[in-house]
Amino acid sequence: MLASAPTLAQGALEAPAVTKTSTAPPNASDLLFEQPQMKNVPAGTTLTYTYLRRSGISKGPFGPPLDDTIKLGIEPGKSADSRDIRVQMFSGANRFPAGPFEDMPGNPVMTLFLEHHLIDLARVLMANPRYIKNAIRKGLRDNATVTPTEVDYKGRKVAAWRVETRPFLDDKMKERMRGFENLTYTFVTSDAVPGELVSIEASSKNAEGGELLQENLTYDPNAG
Repeated sequence: MLASAPTLAQGALEAPAVTKTSTAPPNASDLLFEQPQMKNVPAGTTLTYTYLRRSGISKGPFGPPLDDTIKLGIEPGKSADSRDIRVQMFSGANRFPAGPFEDMPGNPVMTLFLEHHLIDLARVLMANPRYIKNAIRKGLRDNATVTPTEVDYKGRKVAAWRVETRPFLDDKMKERMRGFENLTYTFVTSDAVPGELVSIEASSKNAEGGELLQENLTYDPNAG
């Protein structure tokens, strides 16, 4: 959704417990969409991400809860940093057409998540998808916080970046957001994790704390 070419590691067993990151935080948009995130994913492997979406809105405009997986089958690309990628986006009746992607340096699951999210959100808000897309893109480019953090990966702590943005808080059209103006997008990435993407979360609650939307994507290192 947010980039024409989506971008998204398997550390050696003897790697130190924590890998240092640069002291200067990177730009959020560059970090998420302009890095060769697939360079450390061996060809012939599969990346699996668990996906969950639920909403407490009455009459269920988002539909029933969805708990499924997205799988990326990885094959060699034309360069050392790129891969050919087959996609299985959800399963059974939930199956959603996606890919394949050829010669991709970045992780397409980032864009797949956001495109799917955008379709649902635009439908629920009866809004122009392009307007929402551009607002999220602008939020990541100009109004995101990027902070160093750590995540657990296969029994050790590894360095990571946490990106957070609330692109609709000051939007001129926020009165039409039906309570979703506080939508918060949180991304966690680490170059010590295959494909670099650790997790994505899109969440919004009403003034009483009720859940308007909870949508998560999480890398599963134990799945094939």
